[in-house]
Amino acid sequence: MRILISAYACQPGCGSEQGVGWNRARQLARFHEVWVLTRRKNRAAIEAAMAREPMPNLHFLYHDLPRWAGFWKKQRRGIHLYYYLWQLTAYFVGRRLHRQVGLDQVHHVTFVNYWMPSFLALLPVPFVWGPVGGGETCPASFRPRLSWRGRVFEALRTTVQRLGERDPFVRLMARQAAMGLATTPDTAKRLLGLGCRTVRVYSEAGLPPADIRQLGALRPAPAAPFRLVSIGNLLHLKGFEFGLRAFARLGAAFPQSEYWLMGEGPERQRLEAVAAELGIAERVRFLGRIPRAEVLDRLAVCDVLVHPSLHDSGGWVCLEAMAAGRPVICLDIGGPGVQVTAATGVKVPADSPERAVAAMADAMVLLAGDPDLRARMGQAGRQRVHRDFDWDRKGEWLAELVSGIARSRGLPEEIGKLG
Repeated sequence: MRILISAYACQPGCGSEQGVGWNRARQLARFHEVWVLTRRKNRAAIEAAMAREPMPNLHFLYHDLPRWAGFWKKQRRGIHLYYYLWQLTAYFVGRRLHRQVGLDQVHHVTFVNYWMPSFLALLPVPFVWGPVGGGETCPASFRPRLSWRGRVFEALRTTVQRLGERDPFVRLMARQAAMGLATTPDTAKRLLGLGCRTVRVYSEAGLPPADIRQLGALRPAPAAPFRLVSIGNLLHLKGFEFGLRAFARLGAAFPQSEYWLMGEGPERQRLEAVAAELGIAERVRFLGRIPRAEVLDRLAVCDVLVHPSLHDSGGWVCLEAMAAGRPVICLDIGGPGVQVTAATGVKVPADSPERAVAAMADAMVLLAGDPDLRARMGQAGRQRVHRDFDWDRKGEWLAELVSGIARSRGLPEEIGKLG
């Protein structure tokens, strides 16, 4: 079939949304003829990758707003306005392509915000919306514990979500969608509330087979010291403060344990102050932003990933840790709550900061004292990533989805949810 993919973010060799756009396009092109509508800034990287590994069924259309509109993207002050207008003008590019080749389906892939429209839904062909996320919110009980910057961010984010849900074009897109793919159950509820008729939970996160093999080659960490690690930008939404507070309780039973944080961001000074206040500064290392190769070297000497994110549609770092055979401790919300199972880590209820910290501390003590349990969880994590998050396997699931929609404009019940 002939499929158009809207992938504002699309670049080879990347994680996050850039990687979602690229990998979704490559996987669908294994089975169908695919056109990808993306930005010109991605062109050089895409053409270099296509030269190394040609795919005759994969074509790219590069589209941008006029040069003067780039002002809005500087320092991200108007990125959402730019994106909204890009989606509006992308409709006319898609319409021209449809007249030329006769499209069979249109898929909106990136950005994954559910509260922003894709006007390509107006084309007279089945429209697949997603996977989209952003329906997750910071639990109310956690908000008073955030920094002032975090509280302001969450208030603004909630306002933007509510305004987006009232956008008539977002509601029209939801009603037009033959299928809505939601990254988490929270977002699935939002899509249904907007009028989307058929919704499935489908994680947008995945790993290329080469990455899975590389991570799978990491050996178990040395016997001592027991070492926890968190990886990501030091932002309030990552919840690393709660990881530090849980780690402080671990010290009574395992005083030689360590906690490493890899990443940089505006919360670093505050997190360093929390570590000092808790008396654990000597056992906590802030490693800053480091190259990926070094991240893997550091991960190889760590035992457990701590990822207490307060709202995260994706959570690639959890998949990478699982692929590396490391158990994950996370809150039972958002993308990590979908990816991590009782076999691959410990999911902590996010009903209150105090109980979450206590439960994370208990999980740390349990894993620190039971190397065999860590090994079993690590093996289960590797198996889960290979089974459910290998991009090649996800591509096969996507091919079934495309065929199901072509047959019935809806997804047959026998095709289950992934994640």
